[in-house]
Amino acid sequence: MKKWLLFFFPALLAFFHAQAGEGGYNIRVKINGYTESNLFLAYHMADKQYIRDTVARGADGFFVFKGEEKLPGGVYLVVMAPDNQFFQLLISDYEQNFTLVTDKEKAVEKIKFEGAPDNTLFYQYINFLNNRRPLADTLKAQIDKSGDDAKKKEKLQKKFEEVNKEVEDYQKKIMAEQPKTLTAALIKANMPFEFPEFTGDSTEIQTKRWRYTQDHYFDNVDLTDPRLLRTPFLYSRIDYYVNKLQVQHPDTLSKATVYLLERLRPAEESFKFYLIHFLNQFAKSNIVGQDAVYVNLVDRYYATGLAPWTEEEQLNKILESAKTLKPLLIGKIAPNISLETRAGQKISLYDVKSEYTILYFWRYDCAVCKKSTPDLKAFYEKFKDKGVKIMAVCVKFTDEVPKCWEYVDENGTQDWLHCADPYNVSRYTSIYDTRSTPLIFVLDSKKEILSKRIAAEQLDDVMTRIIEMKKTK
Repeated sequence: MKKWLLFFFPALLAFFHAQAGEGGYNIRVKINGYTESNLFLAYHMADKQYIRDTVARGADGFFVFKGEEKLPGGVYLVVMAPDNQFFQLLISDYEQNFTLVTDKEKAVEKIKFEGAPDNTLFYQYINFLNNRRPLADTLKAQIDKSGDDAKKKEKLQKKFEEVNKEVEDYQKKIMAEQPKTLTAALIKANMPFEFPEFTGDSTEIQTKRWRYTQDHYFDNVDLTDPRLLRTPFLYSRIDYYVNKLQVQHPDTLSKATVYLLERLRPAEESFKFYLIHFLNQFAKSNIVGQDAVYVNLVDRYYATGLAPWTEEEQLNKILESAKTLKPLLIGKIAPNISLETRAGQKISLYDVKSEYTILYFWRYDCAVCKKSTPDLKAFYEKFKDKGVKIMAVCVKFTDEVPKCWEYVDENGTQDWLHCADPYNVSRYTSIYDTRSTPLIFVLDSKKEILSKRIAAEQLDDVMTRIIEMKKTK
C-alpha cells in the first residue's frame, strides 16, 4: 500500500564525527532575536546526539563555525540555548562555506542563505511541505468525518490525492533536476516503494509482501553515499531491517548483515561504523545461537584484514573469542573431553550413550548454580525416562574436588553422571569457556549442540520443544 507522501517529514537529526576532508569549513550564522552568547553545532551518532562545535557571538552579531578540516557530509543541527531549539543544515563536500540569517521564533520560515544552494533548495522544499500540510490535514479530517456519505468522501479523497500528487511531483522535480544534492538524496531515501499486486490467500499475500519488502527495502537508499550515515533514518532503517524484518535465525541474520556491509563498503566510514556496530550487537546478544553471527563477521572481515582500524591487541582478542566460539555453535558436534568420574574412572563425553545429554558445568560455591540445582533435579525426574542424561562437570581442581562430591550428596543428585578434571588435563575450561557458571549445553545422541547457555529453569521448555520437533520430522 502506497503511503501518502505529504506526511513524510522526518526528523533529520543524525551525524557521526567521522574523518573530515581537507579545505576547512566556515559557516556564518545570524539569528535575529536570539540573545544568548553561545550557539552550538551538533551531530548525531546513531541514536545519540553530540556537540561538534560551540562558538560565541562576534561583534558583528554573527556566530562563526569554522575549522581547518571539512565537516563530514550529512544533516547538522544549529542548536540554540537554553532550551535546545534547533534548525537543520545540510553539509556536503561542496557546501562548507556559507552564510545564513534567520529569526529565532520562525527559523525555518525566515531562513536565508548565501553560498548554499543545497540548503536553499532544502528549505524551499520544507516550506513547501509546511504550506501544503494544513490543507492536507483539513482534508484528512473531513474524510474521517464524512461517515457513510460516499459521494462526499470520494470528492474529498480526490482533493486529498491532488494535494499529494502536487507534493510527489515537487519531489520528483528536485530528484530529476538536482540529483546530486543531499536534498534529493534525503527525499529519495524516504520515498516509499510501491508493492505489485500479489495473488493467493491472505496469508500467502502477507508472506509475499514481507519478502518483497525484504528485497526492496533499500531500493531508494544509496548506501554508498557517505552523507547518509549522518542522518537519523539510516540507523533506524538498518536496525529495523536486521532486527525486525528478518527471521531472527543466525543464518538469516548473518546473510542480512553481510548484505548490508557489502552495500556499505564503498562508503568507508559507514562500513566501519556498521561493522563495529554489528560486531558489538552480536557479541553482547543473549539470544541463543546469535554468536554465530559474531563469528561470521569476525571470519569474513576481521580475520581477512578488512577492519584495518582495529589495534593489534584488540584484533587478537576478537580473533581468539571467535576461535573459542566456533566449535561451540548451534549445530556443531560438541568437542569431546576426557574426564574422571567420582570413582576415579576415565570417561569422555562421547562415552555417554543417550538420546539427549545435558552437559552441565557448575561450581559448589556458585550462587546461581545452587539456585539451579532444584530446577535441574525436577527436570531430570521428568525427562530421564525420555532418554535424557545429565553429565555434570564440577569446575574445581586438585584438593577442592572432594567438596564437589559433598555438595552432590547433600543435594541428592547422585543419579547424575558426575565428573571432574582435577588437573584440567582435558583443557575443558578453555574449550568450553567455563569462566562463568552455570553453563548448560543440550546435545543429541550424536552430541550435536541443540541449545546452549540457557538457564536451568528453561530446560523443561527447551527439551519439550526439541522432542516435539523430532516427532514432526
